[in-house]
Amino acid sequence: MTTVAAPVLTTGHIGLNVADLDRSVDFYRRGLGFEQLGTGADGEQRWAFLGRDGALILTLWQQSNGEFSTSTPGLHHLSFQVDDVDTVRVVESALRALDAEFFHDGVVAHGEGASSGGIFFADPDGIRLEVFAPLGADAAPAPAGPAPTCGFF
Repeated sequence: MTTVAAPVLTTGHIGLNVADLDRSVDFYRRGLGFEQLGTGADGEQRWAFLGRDGALILTLWQQSNGEFSTSTPGLHHLSFQVDDVDTVRVVESALRALDAEFFHDGVVAHGEGASSGGIFFADPDGIRLEVFAPLGADAAPAPAGPAPTCGFF
């Protein structure tokens, strides 16, 4: 068996299947502040490139029906990091204005005694998302006790 030496990997961009491209683009732009970098279509399949400062972060592909399944193998959740808890709260306010579904009430810690924490919510297709800060959630509750809050238990 051949093993590759561990390369230095970073996340390039994330591609998500969505049922309604226009609805999802609106959600990610208004709720998370992404810029629309481009769009395209091939017949009924459509896509949009979203990012920040010209850098691609997220590609949305309109090629799905129904909602995100948590009962099949695949993506568990997608997490976005911000600098501080105040920024998490700004994002939370924008998402509440969009009637996003939240899994916990407000900012929560990643676990008992953790300083990191954030908000946990779903996009319009039910894809589980997180916006967190690495510090500043010390006083926030840990709703799952010792289990990772990002487990969405």
